[in-house]
Amino acid sequence: MAGLRVVPDSSLADLTTLRIGGRPRALLECESAEAVTAAVGALDAAGVPVLVLGGGSNLVVADGDLDLVVVAVRNSEVGYRDAGTDGPGEMVVRAGAGLPWDDLVADTVDRGYGGLECLSGIPGSVGATPVQNVGAYGVDVAQVLHRVRWYDRATDTDEWVEPDALGLAYRTSVLKNSSAAVVLEVEFRLDPDGRSEPIRYAELAGRLGVGPGERTDPALVRRTVLELRRGKGMVLDRDDADTWSAGSFFTNPVVPEDRLPVVRSRVSDRLGAEQAEQMPAFAAAGGVKLSAGWLIERAGFGKGHPSSSSPARLSTKHTLALTNRGSATAEDVIALAREVRDGVAEAFGVELHPEPVWVGCSI
Repeated sequence: MAGLRVVPDSSLADLTTLRIGGRPRALLECESAEAVTAAVGALDAAGVPVLVLGGGSNLVVADGDLDLVVVAVRNSEVGYRDAGTDGPGEMVVRAGAGLPWDDLVADTVDRGYGGLECLSGIPGSVGATPVQNVGAYGVDVAQVLHRVRWYDRATDTDEWVEPDALGLAYRTSVLKNSSAAVVLEVEFRLDPDGRSEPIRYAELAGRLGVGPGERTDPALVRRTVLELRRGKGMVLDRDDADTWSAGSFFTNPVVPEDRLPVVRSRVSDRLGAEQAEQMPAFAAAGGVKLSAGWLIERAGFGKGHPSSSSPARLSTKHTLALTNRGSATAEDVIALAREVRDGVAEAFGVELHPEPVWVGCSI
């Protein structure tokens, strides 16, 4: 097939940011959207299990021999157009699903466009961003998404769909944990006048010296976000094991509003009334959003837990990241994830849900 390369003797440990995962039956690297659809369509027709892979930044993959073929999405073209119908207006960028996400963010900022700057430094590929409804520092993909081109595997259809078709919600969409469709290209709306998205995240606003909801220079926002993320070990660095992770491992839990007093009471019993009052809690769809990182730390899981000799540890910079210190197996990571999840549930009665996609294993 044109635009497709077969890579022999591949290992998912070399293709994921967590650096774990066994050997697939084959790895097919696809340099075009057409190669992706042809490869996935042929494998589906033959009844062969498929793992569609982007940047590998949000996967927990089992060890050993894996009964599946990996289709690596590597199309990375980028194009810009003015979306205005009656003159200059909103700018739209179209990017191939295989393009590294931060490469796209950097390019839009370098061109003077606002919109994606708060999402700087996030690992993974463009194609994964609508799947996860990726977000950071007060902005998520749902706010800037224009359209998605996907391959519907059931109908063998390559089509563009509007954001409403994706069922976007907090860190999820209809595509997450589903094999129904494969993202081929994504379009995002940009501000052509060089204004960032409104700054809503308090820590970022404080660093920038702007008020909540104000806009500022996208390049300044990008630099500041990258500084914040590096301080938390959330920018990939081949020499820093704190970044050998799947990013934030647990989503911030959302509890029903009438459950919040119960959680505060549990926090008060364990840590005192002052801590209970200081517990972060924000209004969200479906209830009240709590901070997973705050709960993990207060449940007794400090940075670097469990010990410096452990192959899988919490990041020494950010307790929300589970890291591979160089020799961890999938089981090591899963055991640590279960320990943290169960510890928070026991301490505060709050269930944490993992954010990564699981392949051949589960928590």
